[in-house]
Amino acid sequence: MRREAYFDNARLLFIFFVVFGHLIQPMKGNFETADALYQWIYIFHIPAFVFISGFFASGAGSKEYLKKLTKKLLLPYLIFQLIYTVVTALSNGPYQTLIDPHWSLWFLLSLFSWHVLLIWFKKIPAVPGIILAFLMGTFIGFVPFIGHEFSLSRTFVFFPFFIMGYWISQSQIYQLKNVKYKFAAVSVVAVTLVVSYFKPVIPAELMFGSYSYEALNMVSTGMINRLGLYSLSLLIVFSLVILIPKKRFSFTNLGQYTLYVYLLHGLFIQFIRREDLLQLNQNLDIIPLAVIAGTMVWFLSNKWVITLSQPIIEGKATLIQQQIGERKLPYHKEKTE
Repeated sequence: MRREAYFDNARLLFIFFVVFGHLIQPMKGNFETADALYQWIYIFHIPAFVFISGFFASGAGSKEYLKKLTKKLLLPYLIFQLIYTVVTALSNGPYQTLIDPHWSLWFLLSLFSWHVLLIWFKKIPAVPGIILAFLMGTFIGFVPFIGHEFSLSRTFVFFPFFIMGYWISQSQIYQLKNVKYKFAAVSVVAVTLVVSYFKPVIPAELMFGSYSYEALNMVSTGMINRLGLYSLSLLIVFSLVILIPKKRFSFTNLGQYTLYVYLLHGLFIQFIRREDLLQLNQNLDIIPLAVIAGTMVWFLSNKWVITLSQPIIEGKATLIQQQIGERKLPYHKEKTE
């Protein structure tokens, strides 16, 4: 079956924003464009990525389903957690246990948990289930001990976007793609970007979703702040969903390798940060930074990178076997002839 171009375009755009946001993060506070783009991207990039992940969730509850999830998500988590631990130790960084995910690896733990939660949430009608998820994500901030461990805080904070993605259909998405909604979507994207330029005031820790209100010093205002952030995230996510093209481009197929990009780009980003390889000298330097982010996404979606990293990420080597088979084929053919 031919893959739906729209969803690969969506995956590709959202993973680009993830990588671009991580490149910008160390430069926050130096230039207005970096601050504006950092806030704007962090409002929606993880909610968008979670939303599209929810769209492709099957929601089965069998033992085989959970076994498959464990192999697909928890095994790569353990492998990359070990890799990051070794890399961090070699660079004299802080030690982290298995229950405290290194950097971006929290997503694997949360994605596993979202699939498990879905076993029960798929039994609840869509609207009540989505409302319940938002309530859970809002009130979880009052639990003082919630935090990075097991990625519990982020699991509950971002789960509403996963369950929304699960319930929305392709036809519902396509119904939004008309001129009227597109004009509104462009307006939302433009206005939020301009506001972020003049008012980059949203605390990064709130956008991370990994802290309790107590840790954020927002015991009295945390719930309102999170609800406000939810509203902004939804506006931008659905605006981008409306604006993403359905057309197939030469680069569209890269969208099927977003998990590879997500897991592998962290090794490059951490090296760049540790060696302080990228600097912003003026506002326009953000443009080559975007080019670097796009190049990184392209490189990590490259056929050979995917082939060589498949055993680590997917626990199988079918692509390597395929390459070996293709190389042997001409030889066998020649002998037969």
